[in-house]
Amino acid sequence: MAGLATPMALRVAVTMSLPDRLRGDGTTVKDVANDLNVSPVALGLLLGHLATLGVVERTDTGYRTTEFGAHLRADAGNGLHNLLHLDNAGGRSELALVELAHSVRTGREVYSRRYGQDFWADLAAHPRLRESFDRQMTGRFAGQIPRVVAGFDWARFTTLVDVGGGQGTLLAAILTTHPHLRGHLVDLPPTAADARRTFTAHGLDDRTEVTGGSFFDPLPSGADAYLLFDIVHNWDDEHVHRILARCVEAARPSGRVLLVEAVGGLRADTEMDLVMLAFHGGRERGLDELRALAAAHGLAIDTVTTLTDERCLLEFHLV
Repeated sequence: MAGLATPMALRVAVTMSLPDRLRGDGTTVKDVANDLNVSPVALGLLLGHLATLGVVERTDTGYRTTEFGAHLRADAGNGLHNLLHLDNAGGRSELALVELAHSVRTGREVYSRRYGQDFWADLAAHPRLRESFDRQMTGRFAGQIPRVVAGFDWARFTTLVDVGGGQGTLLAAILTTHPHLRGHLVDLPPTAADARRTFTAHGLDDRTEVTGGSFFDPLPSGADAYLLFDIVHNWDDEHVHRILARCVEAARPSGRVLLVEAVGGLRADTEMDLVMLAFHGGRERGLDELRALAAAHGLAIDTVTTLTDERCLLEFHLV
């Protein structure tokens, strides 16, 4: 549980694309080292440990990727390569966890302590990070979308704003299931452009709008409901208040605010608590914490609906 060498070995292997390179009958350490311009001795040590893990295996002609190790290839279709690659958002951000002690002492995120700016500013400054993060989020939720769509009565609404809706896969699924419903997605401009392509691919151009912007800015007003899917846990209380204030401002007088979150004490993962703390200064808040944050903006909980093994939907109305 405490060793760091093995998880880092896997990340380095993915970053060097070793599972992709070691196809076929086997490749020598020297040939791979020459291709990558790395130390052959050190690479041999890494491959030796990967062989112990079952990711690669020795052959008469060198090393080759095993069936198990093939799950780490870029074309495996499971998102692991994107998540573990140290030059992508997932792998880069996890290195901030070495500063976890500082987060525990101060209650603050440590991503900026390591990289000089917070996670979101880093994504904005590096398109590769943003693109990999968007892929990570889309892949992470893909398996849960059918249950999210089926687990709540979206048909009650005629207009829905997906606030920070990413590449639009969830909103597209909701709209496809409910042909009377119109949707409006808000996200930062590069991600919003991806969402527009998602809606076009689903034949939803005539029922969707896309706004490139931040949820700290004024939101499209007058919709029946404003959806925040896995947004609140990414932020400290100060920023959550700003987000909720924008939702309430746009939703008045009769709109609903819908929070989909891993609720502490119900569906939350304790490991994710520490991840959110270190990366963003956030956490998986409990029901009472979410209720108190919302109450400061005149919001009261109507219902708490379990959507998946990980997430609940909290519906709020304006008092």
